[in-house]
Amino acid sequence: MKCYDCVQEARHDSEGIGVCTRCGLFTCADHSRVVRLPVHQPKGLGRATSRLPARRVVCATCHTAETTD
Repeated sequence: MKCYDCVQEARHDSEGIGVCTRCGLFTCADHSRVVRLPVHQPKGLGRATSRLPARRVVCATCHTAETTD
């Protein structure tokens, strides 16, 4: 699959490396951001958040929307 943002820029030589978890569009290495995500695992009275964060891929547009006030 082709990266949506590259197609919009008339670049047809890039390949998508992942799917944005926010909008669902394919994104390439240039237009994607990998962000850390805390993992919550309710376990009764014990620790509910994993010590290691998970990863998720978001496109540059969604990343900007998520991090802008």
